[in-house]
Amino acid sequence: MGRLFGTDGVRGVANADLTAELALGLSVAAAHVLAEAGTFEGHKPVAVVGRDPRASGEFLEAAVVAGLASAGVDVLCVGVLPTPAVAFLTGELGADLGVMLSASHNAMPDNGIKFFARGGHKLADDLEGRIEGVYEDHRTGAPWDRPTGAGVGRIRSYDEGSARYVEHLLSVLPNRLEGLKVVLDEAHGAAAGVSPEVFTRAGAEIVTIGAEPNGLNINDGCGSTHLGKLRAAVVEHGADLGIAHDGDADRCLAVDHEGNEVDGDQILAVLALDMRERGVLRSETVVATVMSNLGFKLALEREGLKLVQTGVGDRYVLEEMKRHGYALGGEQSGHVIISDHATTGDGTLTGLLLAARIARTGRTLQDLAGVMERLPQVLINVPDVDRSRVGTSAELAAAVGEAERELGATGRVLLRPSGTEPLVRVMVEAADIEQARSVAGRLADAVKSALG
Repeated sequence: MGRLFGTDGVRGVANADLTAELALGLSVAAAHVLAEAGTFEGHKPVAVVGRDPRASGEFLEAAVVAGLASAGVDVLCVGVLPTPAVAFLTGELGADLGVMLSASHNAMPDNGIKFFARGGHKLADDLEGRIEGVYEDHRTGAPWDRPTGAGVGRIRSYDEGSARYVEHLLSVLPNRLEGLKVVLDEAHGAAAGVSPEVFTRAGAEIVTIGAEPNGLNINDGCGSTHLGKLRAAVVEHGADLGIAHDGDADRCLAVDHEGNEVDGDQILAVLALDMRERGVLRSETVVATVMSNLGFKLALEREGLKLVQTGVGDRYVLEEMKRHGYALGGEQSGHVIISDHATTGDGTLTGLLLAARIARTGRTLQDLAGVMERLPQVLINVPDVDRSRVGTSAELAAAVGEAERELGATGRVLLRPSGTEPLVRVMVEAADIEQARSVAGRLADAVKSALG
């Protein structure tokens, strides 16, 4: 069996790759593994279960809930809520685990299962590996130890979840948003209810698009992966900014008053300066992945801030933040983690803090985001190569060295083997787009020659 868990839970086409049987089996396995780890010791375990609006989430939720209850876990069903809301409620309610059903920014036919440990943190890699192992053992015939009678789990709806999450977001807002007009693109996703409410209660005038989920239209031509409608709406309505979420609202991208995109790197730069000014940016440090634009690193250096970089994936950003107590981290894609108030990326919280910075300073988002200049970035995927030899090929190392000498201090090269496919990703940044394309093309040829 191939590894089921990726960097963000288990994902696949619902009812093809991700079946009800798999969802039920993984949930039972998770309950057993956490029980063996001592998480449930001395009490009846409780789980928080939520989902995004995908149609497939309805039957997958039923399977997960059935699996957990059959393993003796009481279940609180919070319904359609963002991933960060489920993580928050897992911690807030003192639950022993949380489960979110979502495929984030993926198209509607996909879905996914994400488990949270006590406190709302993502499960460690070793626990995910043990869940897979236990699931596979029982899938092939080993009987489960099943509770009976009063030992089975009980299931109830927890309708207060949305209200508690909204109150949490409002409680951490440093200032109100009166005077701002904000367009919110909810991606027909999990934040379609809570995000408009919290921005309105914070004082902003709002316009919403992509806020009518029907189970089939999630991420369809809208949200953080399709910014065209948001750009047009911001200009049409004369708004100060636009905020775009993805399907489970753990991301936030933005658009300034002229319709220009403000990506995750720029948002991190704006929030870093804001948090330093408010005295909450610990160690003067921001955590980001190796895919962050070089312009972001140069901007932080110019402002006297430090950048710590990790592998690609918000879980690795969060692990580094937890290890050293850093307060801010994220990805270019818009996953922004503010560790004092969230255990995962939170698109609504990020958008609120970005809007609060604009309201407090009276500056435009375009002006604030101008703290960094995005250097041109070219990405080429080179397929059908031996990705395992990226770090050991002398021929490839020589080609990379030559490219780095040509680019100097205002450019960067990154070769990254895919985690799931026989390909290598070549990323080049340079001060000039034509130079970036030229260098990337030569490196792609070198990868084919050395690893093909």
